[in-house]
Amino acid sequence: MNSALLLIRILLVAIAASFLTFPGTVDAAPRPGQAAPNFTVTSTTGQIISRDNYRGHVLIVDFFATWCHPCRQSIPHLVSMNRKYGKQGLQILGLSVDEDGERVIRTFTGEFQVNYPLALAGDSATADFGVRSVPIMYLIDKKGTVIEIYRGYSSEIGRSMEQSIKRLLAEK
Repeated sequence: MNSALLLIRILLVAIAASFLTFPGTVDAAPRPGQAAPNFTVTSTTGQIISRDNYRGHVLIVDFFATWCHPCRQSIPHLVSMNRKYGKQGLQILGLSVDEDGERVIRTFTGEFQVNYPLALAGDSATADFGVRSVPIMYLIDKKGTVIEIYRGYSSEIGRSMEQSIKRLLAEK
């Protein structure tokens, strides 16, 4: 075997080993059954919000963008569920991946009459949750465990989410 081929094989093995040793952000994304990542964001009203604020509550963390059509379809459903189940322990947090800042989000809040906190997601939260596209919604139980991950939005996803929320709210 010539030395060039041997060197190429050694390099390929080293590269493969590095992927196993240092997994990318896709592996860092929480999966159902795992603890939700810790996060700290500042809402558009100036409130500091972290995962600890939601202990003992069922939480939906919704990563969205104001320009995203499926996101714009999901927001009215989230607003409705917050009205319907908020007093029973449901909490919703909208994390925007918009790059245009809080002004765009405040306009969006008024347009859709959003009744839950919104904040800019920031690089840390999007990396910790492994966000690659929007909308993506994480359903988290009262103990801080990811129960479901919803990618995209449809009426079927909305129905499935509501069924899971009812079940989680009924748990002690």
